[in-house]
Amino acid sequence: MKLGENIGGFTVVAEPTNSGGGRCVWSFAERGGRDYFIKQFLDPKWPTDESMGSPASKARRRAVCLEFEKRHKEVNRRISGKVAGGGNLVTATAFFREGTTYYKVTDRVAAEAAKDLTELSDRQTLVVLRTLFQSMKLLHRAGIVHGDLKPANVLLQRSSGADLFTAKMIDFDDSYLSGDPPPPDQIVGDQLYGAPEWLRYVKEDPEIAAEHLTLASDIFALGLMTHVYLVGEMPGYDRGRFGAPSQAVWAGEPLVLSGQLHPKTRDLIARMVSADHAARPSIEEIITVFQDEKVVKIGGHTVPPIPAPAPAPVGGGAGSGAGPAGGRVKINMKSEPKPAVPAPARPADAPPSRVRINFDTKK
Repeated sequence: MKLGENIGGFTVVAEPTNSGGGRCVWSFAERGGRDYFIKQFLDPKWPTDESMGSPASKARRRAVCLEFEKRHKEVNRRISGKVAGGGNLVTATAFFREGTTYYKVTDRVAAEAAKDLTELSDRQTLVVLRTLFQSMKLLHRAGIVHGDLKPANVLLQRSSGADLFTAKMIDFDDSYLSGDPPPPDQIVGDQLYGAPEWLRYVKEDPEIAAEHLTLASDIFALGLMTHVYLVGEMPGYDRGRFGAPSQAVWAGEPLVLSGQLHPKTRDLIARMVSADHAARPSIEEIITVFQDEKVVKIGGHTVPPIPAPAPAPVGGGAGSGAGPAGGRVKINMKSEPKPAVPAPARPADAPPSRVRINFDTKK
């Protein structure tokens, strides 16, 4: 992909980069006066007749590509705006192959990812979480596991005419049908937010099968996200021994949840990050708890920090291995009124910005 190149009718208008993009190169594009985000996948590659390799090798690689196509097309078919019935899932407008290479295109969204919501008002926080949970409900109603849920894949878009922010869920590249993930050597995600069963599946634990990776894997990640959003940090665990929360949970060491959380919220998150995926609440249960506006309030609670429960997990055993430590960048979005200022442009599916963004609403 090059600046000025026309790919599938989309003209690349910015220098492509793979910064934060993992196994892809991304840029911005334009078609018919409309702005887009375009992603080029670095793998898999479709083998042509002229490609190197034996006929049998090419057949195997083509089979991988066809499965890749099938998964992306089916996920997008199920969660497209017309089918899902909601505008807060930023889905692909195009997915195609040109030559040996696959591409995905989405609308360019003017919004920003936030590492936490600690500087928002209670009302703003509640709106962000409720819109996020409703997006997750749409996704799960379609039988889809997001597969890479984390703050970087949720954009906050300022509402027109109100000092509120709506959560936009992005990046469904790693999504799959519940109980039907890609093979362990092809599945991708962020280990820091991954569920215990996801981590063990990636490590090819023989006691964990594909059917263990269900909608409940998203709930584990959502529990961690909710804790981070509300108190500004992950639940406590021994970072000297474990590279990610899921490793601690699966080793039988429950996460320590902040005592600043509202008791209802703390109890809910404790269930969301359970080692036993069957013990985690559904997204509908989570939405019901957050109908109470008080659950986003931080501080003033007398209950001390408590560890999340660690029921006996399906399959048994303990996961191991190192993972990312996970830093955080605070984003200031104070709620004092000011004249409307458009949020800075941030593309759907783009990697998270590493600069400090100030949405301070003081004049």
